[in-house]
Amino acid sequence: MYVADQWRDYEVIDTGGGEKLERWGSHILRRPDPQIIWPIADESGLWKKPDGHYHRSNSGGGQWVMSPGLPERWTISYGELSFHIKPTNFKHTGLFPEQAVNWSWMMDKIRSAGRPIRVLNLFAYSGGATVAAAAAGADVCHVDAAKGMVQWAKENAQLSGLDSAPIRYITDDVFKFVQREQRRGRQYDAIIMDPPSYGRGPNGETWKLEENLFPFLQSCMTILSDKPLFLLINSYTTGLSPSVLHNLLHITMKSKFGGEINCGEIGLPITKSGLNLPCGILGRWESN
Repeated sequence: MYVADQWRDYEVIDTGGGEKLERWGSHILRRPDPQIIWPIADESGLWKKPDGHYHRSNSGGGQWVMSPGLPERWTISYGELSFHIKPTNFKHTGLFPEQAVNWSWMMDKIRSAGRPIRVLNLFAYSGGATVAAAAAGADVCHVDAAKGMVQWAKENAQLSGLDSAPIRYITDDVFKFVQREQRRGRQYDAIIMDPPSYGRGPNGETWKLEENLFPFLQSCMTILSDKPLFLLINSYTTGLSPSVLHNLLHITMKSKFGGEINCGEIGLPITKSGLNLPCGILGRWESN
């Protein structure tokens, strides 16, 4: 497992009963997590008085119960990177802290490349990977269909002192954007993607990961440069194994460019138990 264990501003304090108790800076949140199928060993202390507790509804969705002192949003940092945190209606906070293992990895790859690197971040959300790549010196194109998330990414870049960094922000359907880039002949040295399990496009198009990921990956390969640096796939789809991502990357990237493939679970350390919490999977292809 790739474990994001270098955080100072974030911590999984404890887990159990389908929930996790987290520290985001100085604020404590209690949120559901479907991977946590073991009981809470001792539901006392901070479990009883979090600053924010997300309660699931029996009819779907849910809502936060906040303490009076919890701000609408606040800032946390990971090394030189800074991010706005804001509890949303869908239990998320605008950041997936386990992705820090990927931020550190891509920053090392970009800084040691010895050449200018252009990065394309697809399904880019609030820009964690965008900020990391830009901080390492890459030119970055950030693409997400949600206008609010693109704005959030801009704010995270500003927080990280990257106001004038070469970041291009695009609010668009990622599939159509990749097709247009192909027609334009534009190329990238690295591609990052975090595709959803299921989605629906603006004109009713449907996306199913198990059906569409392979052809989408093939499309992305057409806009890679002759000497790509890396390609990263993140997935939170239940049931999709790291071996599946390995096979996809072998059939596509390794067959064309050689290089190395590394796939596995991604997770976070749990302070109280000393165990690691699985949070998703990743597939990395990188040049030799």
